[in-house]
Amino acid sequence: MDLSLLSALNAERAARRAAVLVTDTGSGAQRLVKAADLAADPLAELLDKQLRTGKSGTVEAGGNSYFLTVQAPPPRVIVTGAVHISQAMAPMAKLLDLDLAIIDPRAAFATPERFPDVTLLTEWPDAALASLGLDSYSAFVALTHDPKIDDPGLEAALRSDCFYIGALGSRKTHGRRLERLTAAGFDETTLGRIHAPIGLDIGAVSPAEIALAILGEIISTLRGPRRPKP
Repeated sequence: MDLSLLSALNAERAARRAAVLVTDTGSGAQRLVKAADLAADPLAELLDKQLRTGKSGTVEAGGNSYFLTVQAPPPRVIVTGAVHISQAMAPMAKLLDLDLAIIDPRAAFATPERFPDVTLLTEWPDAALASLGLDSYSAFVALTHDPKIDDPGLEAALRSDCFYIGALGSRKTHGRRLERLTAAGFDETTLGRIHAPIGLDIGAVSPAEIALAILGEIISTLRGPRRPKP
């Protein structure tokens, strides 16, 4: 590989940005397509499809064969709320190769005993998210039912490129949440990014079932066709 391409690829990796190295298997010619430039590439549809799988592979187009080397950041799920649902989510997320971090300033809830081998941040969301950062391979999930904890996290997520934003609560609870976020300056289109009620509609009742519904919706959003940004 050309050293300039390698340097550019490493820079995208360090910044947690997706990229695809396109190699013409016939000529050996290579080019790097960054996620931000994907839509303008002649192979845009194929690149997008391959990128959503997170796996490298060979594709055919226009009588030519290309090997697509996919570099996608590990997807992560950032949760506000060290609650029963997030306790159930933690082992499921690990099985799905999703990095999970839980934010909850209530140190009595966010303990290693309740969340073994999980990244715990016993800080307020605005401080924790400033250090974690949110990007297009981050999912944000609000689970506390406490506006003092959930709302700052939601505001940070709505200002970011998170691929998924979800919040627990009934339609009535979400209605009040939307009123607060509207007062904070967010418009209807932006607020439409929030999945609420959260999770796939599978009739979930128990914390484990709700965790499964949430992770299912996250995976569907991550791997399914990308929605155009508002």
